[in-house]
Amino acid sequence: MKILITGSNGLLGQKLVKQLLTDKKHQFLATAKGENRLISISGFEYKTMDITNKQQVFDVIESYQPNCVIHTAAMTNVDQCESEKEACLAMNVEAVRYLAEVCDKHSIHLVHVSTDFIFDGTHGPLSEDEQPNPISFYGQSKLDAELIVQNMTAPWSIARTVLVIGIVDQMSRSNIVLWAKGALEKNQKINVVTDQFRTPTLAEDLADGCIKIAEQKAKGVFNISGPDQMSIFELVSQVAEHFNLDKSLINPVNSTNFSQPAKRPPITGFLIDKAKKELNYNPHSFSKSLAIIESQIAAFS
Repeated sequence: MKILITGSNGLLGQKLVKQLLTDKKHQFLATAKGENRLISISGFEYKTMDITNKQQVFDVIESYQPNCVIHTAAMTNVDQCESEKEACLAMNVEAVRYLAEVCDKHSIHLVHVSTDFIFDGTHGPLSEDEQPNPISFYGQSKLDAELIVQNMTAPWSIARTVLVIGIVDQMSRSNIVLWAKGALEKNQKINVVTDQFRTPTLAEDLADGCIKIAEQKAKGVFNISGPDQMSIFELVSQVAEHFNLDKSLINPVNSTNFSQPAKRPPITGFLIDKAKKELNYNPHSFSKSLAIIESQIAAFS
């Protein structure tokens, strides 16, 4: 297959590049806005592509002629999406419209990465059939993108995920595991919510799920997350235990104590039975994910 990756500078994008390089089964083109940040690995083709520029999207994709586009690029800072709505719409909705158009034009399979934030968080873990009801502008933008994808004439897939964790050599932004570890190592007291629940997802597992969808030409919606649902407080406590850090620095709080521009769904997390059965998707436990991240941190240091 010929695969084109958007957002290859991001956490998921970099993991996709590394896995496809390791597998050596498919040709692929890595694309992102600006310069290539994967400076520690070579042997792949990279092109700059701003997904908010329709002409650029069409030019790059029509030039490469992929069988499949794995779309990972998005504006994912939930509070920033709330305050910068136009930028959020350009990245998360209009860019998806451009990708859907060019994929429809050339019958290219689009694998679109989505989020648990399309749900209101009244209960979980959730199946693929759950009714979306976003409570933030970010969540609404990702739902609008899903609806564009679902109306395509070309083959499409949606990989919904939850709270992606991991490390790469050039991080554009942190994630909860690295944030908690970094703060506790500096002996900083941190407030952590007890009333928000997620199924944290190792970036390698999400990359594996996306590649499995592409390889199997699996169509429709798939939940691609970690297997373990836990509160954010529980998650951070496990990070402290794993890295032998002081758990007494973690202050349990209720989310009502936080003043954030965007609302977060209290309870999400995904049921992954469909992906396990249809894709042979088998993600790592959270404790195993922490061990993998620890070994990668050691390799980068």
